[in-house]
Amino acid sequence: MIAKKDFRTVILDPEKCKGCVTCMKRCPTEAIRVRNGKASVNYEKCIGCGVCVRLCPHHAKLAYYDSFDEIHNYKYKIALPPPSLYGQFNNLYDVNYVLNGLLEIGFDEVYEVGRGAELVSSVTKILLDQGKIKFPVISTACPAVLELILARYHNLKDNLLNVLAPVDIAAKLAREKAISKGIPAEDIGVFFISPCPAKVFSLKLGLGVRKPYVDGVLSVGEVYMKLVPVMNKLQEVKPISKLGATGLRWAVSGGEAEAAFRGKYLAADGIENVLNILNGLEENELKDIDFIELNACAGGCVGGVLNVENPFIAKARIRELRKRMPQLDCNLLSDEGKGLEYYLWEEEPDIKNIDRIDEDRMTAMQRLVEAEKILNSLPQIDCGLCGAPSCRAFSEDLANGVIPPDTKCPRV
Repeated sequence: MIAKKDFRTVILDPEKCKGCVTCMKRCPTEAIRVRNGKASVNYEKCIGCGVCVRLCPHHAKLAYYDSFDEIHNYKYKIALPPPSLYGQFNNLYDVNYVLNGLLEIGFDEVYEVGRGAELVSSVTKILLDQGKIKFPVISTACPAVLELILARYHNLKDNLLNVLAPVDIAAKLAREKAISKGIPAEDIGVFFISPCPAKVFSLKLGLGVRKPYVDGVLSVGEVYMKLVPVMNKLQEVKPISKLGATGLRWAVSGGEAEAAFRGKYLAADGIENVLNILNGLEENELKDIDFIELNACAGGCVGGVLNVENPFIAKARIRELRKRMPQLDCNLLSDEGKGLEYYLWEEEPDIKNIDRIDEDRMTAMQRLVEAEKILNSLPQIDCGLCGAPSCRAFSEDLANGVIPPDTKCPRV
């Protein structure tokens, strides 16, 4: 497994970066600094949310993902398309066109992540009815939100829904299905088509809740450009899809919460709104809520930066597609023949202290005192001119030796 500090979720193009501090001011974990006119990322603090990629006016930040050519390293290639992929295509009335298109561009099998989402919904309903998780239960389907909670909102760990993400379940089932056909495990390559860097980040690193189940994470945008030409030339469209309206609904914010069949739910999307909800939860302001769905991307997965379509247009397309999708009332868990444990986290994730100053407690205390002293000498207007997102961040950078000790606040 790749170490977090070695994984580059976002790639910076220094030639395009103008040091405008837009990314630095909006990063939810203060992982970005701007020094000497260029931005830099502290990858230990990065949660892969993609906010900096979306907001950079100079397109200096690119989300990392695997090249499509990597599928050719495997003899048997499985595609995992997310529900949000279907919202990228104009006038799409049958998702089977997309699935058959994936087979045309080089995949041997397709397993819809929406099917995994429907299984997660079934498991979630069972766990909510059991009442064994602290209420309000917080969805963990968005890996950026999960990482944010583990990094900054430690008191909410017991509220986390301990269920694998839909893509993990889809990958497990798809691989097992291929092996059951007699295909050697070493020949199988499972590739998720991702709408956002957070899922690339999660599937590459595992985030402590399970081992990585995929062999590669592709971009929706790159796959889309390969799909459009072949979809227009399909001579036969086989009925491959097993997706229902419930799974498709997961593409947009609120879809997961609706599928949990709980009247008292809350859904929020966009990193700023997510932060407001998490702050409210920590302060015990949100009561009488059973389930909370949070998505870092505006609009849900249709808002991921690796998509090609405007999220509002994609959302409207998903809504129209849902009208043609069947409502699956069968017992999905029985259909797959798996017990409840199959869908749960394989291990408890660790709390991450991204603001830890030093392993030695006395040294850390001394630096905290120094940082507080420096902070009291600053104007505390968080202008960002110093290259840090806030006066507190600047004082901590000084106290921790991140910047030279003679560095002055531009406002003082």
